[in-house]
Amino acid sequence: MNSLAAILASFGLLFPTAGGPYRPEASEDAGARLTEQAALAETPEGRAVRLLPAAYLPLLTPQQTPTVEQVRIERRVIIRISPRAGPMRQNLTATMVPRSSQPRYLERPMGDCLPVQSIAGVQAEGSNRLLLFLRDRRLISATLEKACSARDFYSGFYVENSSDGQLCVDRDQLHARSGAKCEVARMSQLIRVAE
Repeated sequence: MNSLAAILASFGLLFPTAGGPYRPEASEDAGARLTEQAALAETPEGRAVRLLPAAYLPLLTPQQTPTVEQVRIERRVIIRISPRAGPMRQNLTATMVPRSSQPRYLERPMGDCLPVQSIAGVQAEGSNRLLLFLRDRRLISATLEKACSARDFYSGFYVENSSDGQLCVDRDQLHARSGAKCEVARMSQLIRVAE
């Protein structure tokens, strides 16, 4: 809308008005002369110049350049690992397994990193250890820092997705819903020992 008004204002400057050029010697009544003098001004060379009404001033003044500010867009992905879904227990004593028939596991060392997308569930085990259940049915033991308690992670944990998509020892922090933040100190694979 402003550009259209600016074009119309420039056409108004090109074409003279119906009253013709300004002649100070022409006899007019005093009121019309004051109005005409208000609309005209003299240049330093002595020429009469027609002035535009004040409504045109915002259109003719140079527009203020817009302020450019830097915008930074960050992408942050948080992954939630929920607790392992256990079977529905109707009667607690009916599902108890005798101590002698519980499976035994052997810990085998593994690398320092694990793909986050492969983790299917988590369960707190002991004082500072989490069991990670992977989608390919492997079982990983993640030992937390000494100051951390595995009980804080009873409802799972959150981890920020890194650029390589891995959960690594001494690098990534696990965030509990209670507000605890812990790093993984060591990871090992648990292998079931045949009886």
